[in-house]
Amino acid sequence: MTDSVKNKRPKWFLILIFSMVGLVFSGLLMVGGAAALAWTNTEEFCIGCHEMKNNVYAEYKGTIHDQNRTGVRAICPDCHVPRQPGPMIMRKIQASMELYGHFISKSIATPEKFAAKRHELATHVWKRMKETDSLECRNCHNEAKISHELQSAKAQARHAKAKVDNLTCIDCHFGIAHKEPDGPGPREFDFGKK
Repeated sequence: MTDSVKNKRPKWFLILIFSMVGLVFSGLLMVGGAAALAWTNTEEFCIGCHEMKNNVYAEYKGTIHDQNRTGVRAICPDCHVPRQPGPMIMRKIQASMELYGHFISKSIATPEKFAAKRHELATHVWKRMKETDSLECRNCHNEAKISHELQSAKAQARHAKAKVDNLTCIDCHFGIAHKEPDGPGPREFDFGKK
């Protein structure tokens, strides 16, 4: 064999080895990323810090989203994290910035501090939900599947008016899983809704 043929075999062998290592590493990153997303979408993760467990989670207990006649239960990510991949990743990035308040500034570390910031925190959620046309609500509440005839006449009229007025779920349905904060609600703010 010539020297040029001998030198080509090891190069191809190295390329094959590096390609296989790259594929394995990519696979591990994808599986690890998916596992991290799944883990951060659990109720246990969401209430892992005392600010959430002792405040908003305590309020959520016993609400219609926690207990109801059908046993269907919405947990934190069902209402606060979109299910669609792109919006979910964006929300996870935003949420990672919120950790600053927990670990660094401790801006909501006590019940008093939390109460003082409650309206501001709620406003952030309302703004995000108005910008997405209450996407998280619509993950469970599919308008096309709602039996409007089973709603009261008053609810039917209000839903029809909300549609005409270009309102979204959060404009009327806020404070249903958590204590309604003092101050103006989502309809009173101009969040630049589409």
